[in-house]
Amino acid sequence: MRILVLRALGLGDLLTAVPALRGLRRAHPDAEITLAAPGWLADAVDRIDAVDRLLPTEGLVPLDCDSPDLAVNLHGKGPQSTTLLRATRPARLITHGAHVPWPAHQHEVLRWCRLLAQFGIACDPDDLHLPPRPRNGAIVVHPGASHGARRWPADRFAEVVRALGPNVVVTGSPAEAPLVREVTEGRTRIGDLAGLLDLVAGARLVICGDTGVAHVATAYRTPSVVLFGPVSPAEWGPRSGPHRVLWRGRTGDTFADRPDPGLLDITAAEVLDAARTLLGGGPWPGSASSERAMSV
Repeated sequence: MRILVLRALGLGDLLTAVPALRGLRRAHPDAEITLAAPGWLADAVDRIDAVDRLLPTEGLVPLDCDSPDLAVNLHGKGPQSTTLLRATRPARLITHGAHVPWPAHQHEVLRWCRLLAQFGIACDPDDLHLPPRPRNGAIVVHPGASHGARRWPADRFAEVVRALGPNVVVTGSPAEAPLVREVTEGRTRIGDLAGLLDLVAGARLVICGDTGVAHVATAYRTPSVVLFGPVSPAEWGPRSGPHRVLWRGRTGDTFADRPDPGLLDITAAEVLDAARTLLGGGPWPGSASSERAMSV
């Protein structure tokens, strides 16, 4: 049996689909499962232990896979993603549509588990963790995000980095190197995904915005402080584990170029308080305790 799955999105999107991918694997243990996703995610795909082949797919483009026995749309509600899968001429297609309405305001992990459940494929939404890695003791600060609306100001990240001391490693992609330099002149990691995954897996703590690194921390059970702005953590945040979510309770335009007003309301003192709590201490010296942090 040949199964084609479309999820041509980013790192966080991939990791929130892990329970669905593993559910497919359990339902079809002998099938060849091909995942159509960006090629740069190969190191993360290898760690999921549910996919046989990665079909490098940058966005919604024609898929080089002919007549799979089953095509599964874990990309979106269509119609473009559904049309691309239909073009591969699958014997069977699982997707949202007229008979399976798209559920609004639902956590991304649950969305895909529930889609497969409606087609008789059981998924465990808590089955999203990756195999552990050796601990390195670092505190990882990741200031980047795909859109400005989810990017907390660099000067506030810099304040947090200075307060946390010498064990901080500031991370980013090559495109985010200027932002990383703006946050710190100290220890940094710019580059490959495998190294980032290992660093987060072994860290004492991760501090970041609503971005892929937050989902890596969840996958590896690494304690994290996650700053949310225009999107509710009820839809994209960690559902359980040693995490602290900071959010002002307001939603906005996730694709805006400027930081969301709710995100700007979060202070460096609040982030440090949440970090101190997860590191096993009390409120950070000289800072006010945050009453609006949410433990999950």
